[in-house]
Order: sequence, then structure tokens, then C-alpha cells
Amino acid sequence: MVGVVIVSHSQKVAEGIREMALQMSAPEQKIIAAGGMADGGIGTDAFQVSEAIISANTGDGVAVMVDLGSAVLSTETAFEFLDEELRAKVQIADAPILEGAISAVVEASLGSALAAVIATAEGARALKKC
Repeated sequence: MVGVVIVSHSQKVAEGIREMALQMSAPEQKIIAAGGMADGGIGTDAFQVSEAIISANTGDGVAVMVDLGSAVLSTETAFEFLDEELRAKVQIADAPILEGAISAVVEASLGSALAAVIATAEGARALKKC
């Protein structure tokens, strides 16, 4: 099953999205929050993100949801800490972090491949709220 990592500048935001996503996931679904800095401050930490990716990996790949631009940079840096085999199975979704994470988790819980999980997450950009 594809794992999902939620990267936010805020630990509370990442954990809150994870908590929501867990309500809609399969029991064995790996959803890892990687938010904030080690000291509790706002920011993203490439080492924390790489550890989250490793924790989320079950062999089927990892979809990474990010909140803002520098979270993308931290995630791309985190890729450099991964071995080549895992790096080839990790993708950042170009999606809104909350809606994308929920969509990704539901799709992953169905046993879908990484490409389908990413496509579903990215499809969340088109969701209308009214």
C-alpha cells in the first residue's frame, strides 16, 4: 500500500491533517506527519521529511503532500538522503495539502498504485466547495 507523508511548516497542521486522514484510511495505511522544526518552531526539516518517507514506505511507494514552496525544497533535499531504489518510488503531489492528502489516503487505501494515488491527489485541485 502506498504511504502518504504530510509536510507542513506547522507541526500542528501536519498532525491535524494526518488525524483527519486516518479517519478515512485502511487500518494498515501508513500516514506520517512531518511538520515544523525540531525545536517546535515553524519551518520544514529535510532530515525529518526523509525519516518520514522511510517510515511511510511499505515497498509500494510514497506520496508526499506539501503546503508551501519551501516545503517542496525541503522534500527535494530529503530525496537526496534516500537510497536510489526508494527515491524512484517517491513523488510530490501538486495538490492542496488537505484535500489532496485525504484524496491520496482514500485512493491508497484501495490498494492503488503510486501513479493513481498522485493523480487522485492532484485531482483535488478541481474540487469546488460551493
